[in-house]
Amino acid sequence: MSKIKIFALGGLNENGKNMYVVNVDKDIFVFDAGLKYDNDLNLGIDYIIPNFDYLIKNRKNIKGIFLSHGHETNMGAIPDILDAIPEIPVYGTKLTLEIVKRDLNKKTLEKRNLIEIKPHVKLDFGKNSIFPISVTHSIPDAVCYVLYTPDGAIVYTGDFTFDSTMIGSYKTDIGKLAYVGKQGVLCLLSESFYADHQGHTSPHNRVSDFIKEVINKSHDRIIATVLPAHFYRIQELFNEVSKTHRKIVIMGKSLQELINKAIEEGYLSIDKDKIGTLSDLESKNAVVLISDGKEKPFANLERIIKGFDKFITIRETDTIFITEPSYPGIEKRLAVIMDEIAMLGADAISLSNKKHLSHHASREDLMLMINLMDPTYYFPVKGEYRNQYANAEIAEELGIPKENIILKLNGDVFEMVGGKNTNSIEKVEVDEILIDGKNQGDIGDLVLKDREMLGENGIVIISCTLDKNTKKVLGGPEILTRGFIYVKESQDLLEETKAISREVIESNIETSTKRVDYSKIKNDVRDVLGKFFYKETEAKPMIITVIQEV
Repeated sequence: MSKIKIFALGGLNENGKNMYVVNVDKDIFVFDAGLKYDNDLNLGIDYIIPNFDYLIKNRKNIKGIFLSHGHETNMGAIPDILDAIPEIPVYGTKLTLEIVKRDLNKKTLEKRNLIEIKPHVKLDFGKNSIFPISVTHSIPDAVCYVLYTPDGAIVYTGDFTFDSTMIGSYKTDIGKLAYVGKQGVLCLLSESFYADHQGHTSPHNRVSDFIKEVINKSHDRIIATVLPAHFYRIQELFNEVSKTHRKIVIMGKSLQELINKAIEEGYLSIDKDKIGTLSDLESKNAVVLISDGKEKPFANLERIIKGFDKFITIRETDTIFITEPSYPGIEKRLAVIMDEIAMLGADAISLSNKKHLSHHASREDLMLMINLMDPTYYFPVKGEYRNQYANAEIAEELGIPKENIILKLNGDVFEMVGGKNTNSIEKVEVDEILIDGKNQGDIGDLVLKDREMLGENGIVIISCTLDKNTKKVLGGPEILTRGFIYVKESQDLLEETKAISREVIESNIETSTKRVDYSKIKNDVRDVLGKFFYKETEAKPMIITVIQEV
């Protein structure tokens, strides 16, 4: 009899940042470790990962992080985690680990803890074991995981869909899934992204006909955006381009290396003669492939639109093709992008998120998975809470008792002892780590507040020079402003600001003892000028005082 705890450090009531923990007595198994893109509310933040303090505190008990596939939402936090816990083992299929290594190379981290697994080959961890099973997703080598415990199997599906046309390294091994279900499943953790979508995802995940239509209707250059690890969409693009006289020009070293490696390993079947070079970039027969990494969605496309790309300038005859349907959180950003393209005179085409779907399980796919697994407990994961709730309704409709359907938020612990729900109210502390560029660690609320203040009200810098011996004011105060007022039309305000600043500085200098409290000067200048600026302008700029002695 074991005590089992299941909870999420990220991935519940949100899209991305997936990280699920299963604690069997003292053994800790972590499934996925992803990121999510910022929604533009946090200024300057590139991406967000789960706070993994729990892993740091329990590092000795962690058996490994098990990655379901190579998408950033499921493995994007690995470099940051390995930077803090370098000894933690990371398990994944060959392609998944190849993608992880690319991120690790950028951060110059060692790769000694990356352990390649093969589908349907069991891994033993004492009394527990892990069994990976192939599933269908938009990237090859995707797997779900079965964790065998003394009290029964715990299954984590990862991202999946059922599509009989997807074969080879995309194929779902339904026989293995059924076999696991026949043995008995204690708890099933299943994705919820499309739980409110009726029917099967297939065939709406296949867009070859739409790509063909775009190519045939476009008489000039096509600039197509792809998500770098969505190999199936890249394959569809190459398949349709291979039927024409066009060539694909792959932009960006990272995307080029990824596609070349995928061709070399057999994950993409592409005629290399169809891959062009920079000399083909201006050709009207070019299909230009661009992608984004961990930056905000459409970051590279936005750079091209604004004229900051040194290779590509959008022409009025171009067709911009967004090859992935939008998802919750980026609809507004996509609308802005489409509008900016239209203003440049180019055509903009995107996939409809109603007609075209990503490779995630819809309602009928989830039903099939539940029927195959026949779990005692059902734990909807991955998606916003409304998606989790829709997923729970599916399980209840299929006969799983409502009390055995587990709806949780990040940090809420589902505990079982001897395979029975203890109705625990335990919570694990969870939070987000905001990553800005190459900065390691959390940016923090104070930095974001400063950025917000600078963005909304600007900055005022007060500079003053004192005599080192007498402490008298030798120069200044000088006033420098950015983003606060239009200087040429505000000379009176600036002169009054200088007078107020000088008065505050001199009042804090004790001439008899020649002692200056610089900290008090800075605080007083900020308080007095803050009130003055708000009275005169109703703005609250950031105020920084610089005092130096000569």
